[in-house]
Amino acid sequence: MPVIEVQKLRKTYGDHVAVDDVSLSVEEGEIFGILGPNGAGKTTTVECIEGLRGYDGGSISVMGLDPHRDKEELRQRIGIQLQESELPPRLKVWEALQLYSTFYREPADWRSLIGEWGLEEKRDSRFGQLSGGQKQRLSIALALVGKPRIAVFDELTTALDPRARRETWQLVERVRAQGVTVLLVTHFMEEAERLCDRIAVIRDGRLVALDSPPGLIAAATGEQHLCFTPSAPLDEALLTALPEVTSVTRANSRVTVTGSGDLVYAVVVALARHDIVPGELSLKQPTLEDAFVKLTGAAPQA
Repeated sequence: MPVIEVQKLRKTYGDHVAVDDVSLSVEEGEIFGILGPNGAGKTTTVECIEGLRGYDGGSISVMGLDPHRDKEELRQRIGIQLQESELPPRLKVWEALQLYSTFYREPADWRSLIGEWGLEEKRDSRFGQLSGGQKQRLSIALALVGKPRIAVFDELTTALDPRARRETWQLVERVRAQGVTVLLVTHFMEEAERLCDRIAVIRDGRLVALDSPPGLIAAATGEQHLCFTPSAPLDEALLTALPEVTSVTRANSRVTVTGSGDLVYAVVVALARHDIVPGELSLKQPTLEDAFVKLTGAAPQA
């Protein structure tokens, strides 16, 4: 059984429809991603799942609980790292973990979490003194102090430098390795492709796609880009006549062939028939970013 089931979720703010008819399910033990442009309804959807926000239509079940009716019980079973999760700057690391542990009936040993998440040297440091990566380590530890079955991370690596971001990805994988289901909201394509088993893409409050990263890429794009430098003059008609080819472009001596199917084989065979050798041959496969742009019409954030 899925640990999260959302059916026809709808949330409005006055005349504005923030979430419209969204349905999805999250299986136990997976890292499930939610992608979408700014204002698409990602965070609103997640806050409804967490029980932090009411909704106007549809249904939600989280481990068999209704987030609205059973919110107190749900908070004992779900760990949340909020998109805006600043702590008082003078609060010490150990004080934050000790405080959060009092919110749960059967908390984890917060002292063990300090060592487990690489915070031992910062145990007595104040929150305002921590680096971005250290704050994220603390944020993850706080989300796990209640020994949750589900952890929710909303824009966990925003404002981190590339090195700290990749270190945080390893931490998220460790969370899943401990048997915790992860719900991850992100706008970083590389992050989603690296971490997520499946991804829901939301645009204008509606679910536009739900699949694994390779599945999204294949369904949304299906295109390949083959680049090479021909060893002899090339008539483009030789390639545009191939059923696998959709377009041919040139940039100085380089030729780029766009198409699908068994593109490489078709192009190489056609060139060989005319004694043309494709030098510096490279194949560019579509990425999750390409699929995202195709599905949402929006460029991902840097």
